[in-house]
Formats: sequence, structure tokens, C-alpha cells
Amino acid sequence: MRTRSFALFAVACVLFATEPNDATRRWWTHVTSLSGDDLKGRETGSEGYRTAAAYVVDQLSRAGVKAAGENGWYQKVPLRVVRLRTDRSEIGLTGRPLRWLHEISLPARANLPKSLDAPLVFEGTEGEPIDLKGAIVVRLGAPGGTGGGRGAGAAQSGMLGTLTIDGSGGPEPPRWPVAYSAAMTLADGTPAGAGGPLAFRFNPSAADDLFAKSGHTYKELLALAADNKPLPRFKLGNSLHAKLKVETAELTCNNILGVLPGSDPELNKEYVVVSAHLDGYGTGEAWNGDSIYNGAFDDAAYVATLIDMAEKLRASGKRLKRSLLFAVVTAEEKGLLGSRYFIAHPTVPKERMVANVNLDQLRPIFPLKTLTTLALEDSTLGDTVRQVAAPMGIKIQPDPEPGRNLLRRSDHWNFMQIGVPAVGFI
Repeated sequence: MRTRSFALFAVACVLFATEPNDATRRWWTHVTSLSGDDLKGRETGSEGYRTAAAYVVDQLSRAGVKAAGENGWYQKVPLRVVRLRTDRSEIGLTGRPLRWLHEISLPARANLPKSLDAPLVFEGTEGEPIDLKGAIVVRLGAPGGTGGGRGAGAAQSGMLGTLTIDGSGGPEPPRWPVAYSAAMTLADGTPAGAGGPLAFRFNPSAADDLFAKSGHTYKELLALAADNKPLPRFKLGNSLHAKLKVETAELTCNNILGVLPGSDPELNKEYVVVSAHLDGYGTGEAWNGDSIYNGAFDDAAYVATLIDMAEKLRASGKRLKRSLLFAVVTAEEKGLLGSRYFIAHPTVPKERMVANVNLDQLRPIFPLKTLTTLALEDSTLGDTVRQVAAPMGIKIQPDPEPGRNLLRRSDHWNFMQIGVPAVGFI
């Protein structure tokens, strides 16, 4: 019966890659309802998120799913948010202001200094050592370079922080402007980013200005790194100046939890957890004049898939032997916080959760021929995935780019931490 659960998901994935039919249009109605401009990107804790959550509850209820939260459908997740107020902060190089979120960004955390005035140093890999105490160490980001700023002892040098110039290309090219600078943690945990050196991120389009007074150029350093040659250590003759304003607040946001009871009198005590996250990035720096980060495929499409699955089961009259636990979680974009809270405070017995199928990183924009399966070899669920996919002509493969660390970047990871076999797909 576990195989049938996977089959329903696989059929849904294939469906999205075909010409639109009535079933696809119904699914798309859910997607657009969850990602329209009126919801303003479903930021964690926002009114748009609450409206989207009410829609999910209504649709799952109509499909026969039963509430399984702590208070009806919901599980209240306590959160702490830290925001760097870029509209009230200033930053620049000596004699040259920088645009927050367009040329430079800094992760928010509660203990950021109110001001800084720090020299810039390119540490490199060869040449005379440079005193890094109180300095900002400039680095080349992958794939542009692998050596800048990684010399021995940098972490113990007393440096104030790092400034990493984004590399270009790769499977995840950098995007500027950055949406905003905010961080969340569970309110019963430690503050976001509680310590350590500052970590600036820099837009390569402005990199020439960093090196203008150094006698070196960004192009020169990229060429050395590309040829795997040593990178020089040098002072940039420039400093980074900033005045920083940080705000903190506490809020709550809900996970949505529902159950379709299984038909077998014994196996219905076990739960196959099907999960997707409802939160998005909200509103932020505008792209082509549009400041709403709608998140249609991250992750409204897969919350819609869970609704669609419940609807199909109801229409077919079929019941799975095991129970299905629908887990629509919050704050995934803030560090998998909703699912982390759920696995610490499960609303069904932890030992009864026998599998997790998590939907997040699919993109239904072309015919489905190959499916990367995260944690493919970590449990027997991988065998089930292959069994379901084979008659559909879908090739199943393990993650070909483990360096991207996708396994740890979506909610299946938290289920794996408590021993629940899980898979995610790309």
C-alpha cells in the first residue's frame, strides 16, 4: 500500500508535464489561489500566509481529510525574527556608497554592531602574511575561485568578517537584488546567527570598485583562480564603513496537519507523511518593478499537489491501508523551522511515522524523463521509487551534485533526523 502512495505522487508529477486537461486545470486553480498577488508571497507569519492556510484547510476538509493539529488543523509554531533595516542602515566603501541588497548584503542577526569601519584585505594563498585583526577579508566565491580568503588560521585571526564576491554560473547562479535581510529561529531556541565573524555577500558587477586602489583587478584574480594558480595576498587600500539598524520581534505561524485514516485495522495506526511548505519569500526588492515573490513553484504548486492527491483519493473511493498524514509546514525558507518544530512536537506518535514523501524542488516545465531522488539509497523507499517509476519510463537517479547539499535543504531532512525514512525529488 505504500507503493500506491508513491504511485499517486508520480502520476501527479507526470500529469503536470502534459498538455492541460481538466485535472491539470483543477490543480492549476489551487496553484494560482495560493500564489496570487493578493497573498503577497505568503511570508511566514503574514496575513497572506494566514489566508493561504485557511484555503488549504478548506480544500483538504472538502476532500475528506480530518484535522490532526494541536488546535484543530493548526500547530502554532513560536518564532523570533531579526531584520536588518536596510532602509535605515548605511554602507559603503571609502568615498563610494553601496546599495543594500543590490550590491551588498549581510545576513541579519541580533548582535550586529551598530557601526563598523574596517580595512579590506584579500588574503589569498601566497605572499607575506597580513595582520587580519579587525579587517574584512575579501574572498572569491565558487565557481570563480577556491583559494581567496581561505588561508590557514583565518578563523583564529581576529578578523571582523568576510566579504565574498558571488561567483557566476553554476547550477544556482546568484540573484541580485537579494529579497531582504531577515532571519528567524524557533522562539525557544537561540537568537538567529548568535555569533562569529560578519559574512557579507557582494555583487560581482561592482567588484572592480573593491580593487580600484589595490593594484590588482577582479578579472586578474578570476583568471588566476580559473587556472588553479596561487592567489596573492594584499591590502585593498579601501575600507568598508557601515551604520546598522536591527529590529527583533516574536511571532507565531501555523503548521497545517490533517489525516486520511487508513482502511486496515492494524496498518492504519502507521502514517505515511506527505509534506510541502506553504511559506514563501513575501515581498522584497523589486524585480522588473514587481516586489512580490509569488512562489508559485516554491512551494504553492506542491501544496496544491497534496490537495489534488486528497481530491483524487476521495473521487476514486479508494482508501490506503496506512493512514496519510498531510503536513503543510511553515518557515521552510527560514531554515526548515516548521518541520523542525513538528518533529520535536509531533501530533501523532513519532514511532508510527513510517515514511515521509516531501515535495519541494520539482519544476513541472518539461516532460518528466529523469527524476533525481534525494536519499535514494538511505532506505528501502528508494526501491519503491524505482518500482513505481519503471513502468512509466522515468529514470531514477541519485543526486548528481551532492556539493549543492540539497539533501539538507528541505523538510525531508528533519524527518530523517528522527529516524523516519524519507525522500525528496528534483
